[in-house]
Amino acid sequence: MSLINHRAFNKMYQRDKMTLGFSIPTAKMSKNPIMENQLELARKIEDYGFAALWLRDVTVQNLDVDDNGQMYDLWIYLTYLAAKTKHIALGTSSVVLPLRHPVRVAKEAASIDQLFPERLIMGVASGDREKDYIALGVSKQDVGPLFKERFSFLERLLKEDRPTLHSDFGVMDGTDMRMIPKPVSSIPTMVTGFSKQPMEWIAEHGDGWIQYPRTIGNQTKLINDYRTLTEIHTPGVFKPFSQTLFIDLSENPDSPPISIPLGYHVGRNQLVELLHQFQEIGVNHLAFVLYFSQRPPAEVIQELGEFVLPYFPTH
Repeated sequence: MSLINHRAFNKMYQRDKMTLGFSIPTAKMSKNPIMENQLELARKIEDYGFAALWLRDVTVQNLDVDDNGQMYDLWIYLTYLAAKTKHIALGTSSVVLPLRHPVRVAKEAASIDQLFPERLIMGVASGDREKDYIALGVSKQDVGPLFKERFSFLERLLKEDRPTLHSDFGVMDGTDMRMIPKPVSSIPTMVTGFSKQPMEWIAEHGDGWIQYPRTIGNQTKLINDYRTLTEIHTPGVFKPFSQTLFIDLSENPDSPPISIPLGYHVGRNQLVELLHQFQEIGVNHLAFVLYFSQRPPAEVIQELGEFVLPYFPTH
């Protein structure tokens, strides 16, 4: 199935253009994320016209760090947001495949797509949270091959009607078994980070690539290498590049960018200039992360929606 007519994919991704989204929660990083107002803020983000909301796949709380995603289970909270919003794309960044059975992931993703057609953008990853692996009794030693095997299993379940699949973690016999429901259309499946795979494999098998923030120079090289490989393996197929960016939006609109972890403290006018640079090097979607933000998230969302989003509208 093609992504040419996929609603969320086409609203978010066009060649040589960039759209904007947000990572949930839109709150300052803390051991216990503030979730009480996230639906209100998600609706505000949608009303302004941002392209997507992104959710994390975090299983257990690591008491040694302050980053625990949106706290609630990825699929349950995504369903909640989908039911309470209208059309904004909902992205996973990302489903940790070595920690989730691909048959369950296929059923969950296809169910979302049936209930909320063409709103899901599914990022998948190998995962880097040691405590989640310990809690679920999965060894990180073989995570690369495990991710690759489960990715292939998942893709066939979602894209073939009655595949026959044999693996160490299960069997699907297409002669008398079939995954239900089936997606309304092809679900965009994008690799996050490297997921312990070479870039060539990512360029060939993913529908796009989700990456972490880097300097303009480093990200430029990464994107150029990726585009070269996608053209070799899937000539003429547009495979978008997405990334996050951590921002602490200054109250002074002209504040120059000052580096913070994975992003910038910056005023909105200089942020627009930065975003134009990201668009020029080939970033097709950028998701703001407000974990280091000092200002109330509602203020930041309003300012970005009124003064920054018009330069990078959702398609």
